[in-house]
Amino acid sequence: MLRAAHEVFTTQGFDAPVSAIAKAAGVGMGSLYRRYRTKEELLQRLCLIAMERAAAAAQDGLAEADPWDGLVLYIRTCVEFRSGALAPIAGTIEVTAEMWRLARLAEETADRLVTRAHEAGVLRSDVTALDISLLMEQFSRPAPGPPDEEHRKVRERLLTVALDGLRAPGATRLPGDPPSVEWYEGRWGKAP
Repeated sequence: MLRAAHEVFTTQGFDAPVSAIAKAAGVGMGSLYRRYRTKEELLQRLCLIAMERAAAAAQDGLAEADPWDGLVLYIRTCVEFRSGALAPIAGTIEVTAEMWRLARLAEETADRLVTRAHEAGVLRSDVTALDISLLMEQFSRPAPGPPDEEHRKVRERLLTVALDGLRAPGATRLPGDPPSVEWYEGRWGKAP
């Protein structure tokens, strides 16, 4: 049911009716509402799952011996499960204490991964963990039209171009200041 909800929301938009989710999951509306009383509760659960998976992906990246390979594993894994696909709902749902806790865990683990890549000299010094999070958000959005193999190939090609752009030393100075944590988290609301 959660996989169907993620697919419906990220392809049809967050105003998609819950009936579309029930249909995609092959369950009745009553089954859906017994598990999730509201659409907001369902979206909160999807956010928690995405943050858990992102934290696990960062941990897997840290387990890699090579800092660059670990960073790439993290990014590719998050893009593959579309970790940032729910970002457009920022500021539209209540952020629970559990969501903030998991967001901090995912953020701290990703920061360690990025710091390790910086210290090894393999990641551009002007790239931040938030830059990488926002990059993954962009690659998490579905392409227009029904998903197909060509979309996957194009996404993989463009992700490879983007990954090469992250490599140190970086040929072009990045414009502007890096995004701030306050701006990034402010999209979701105030932390408790």
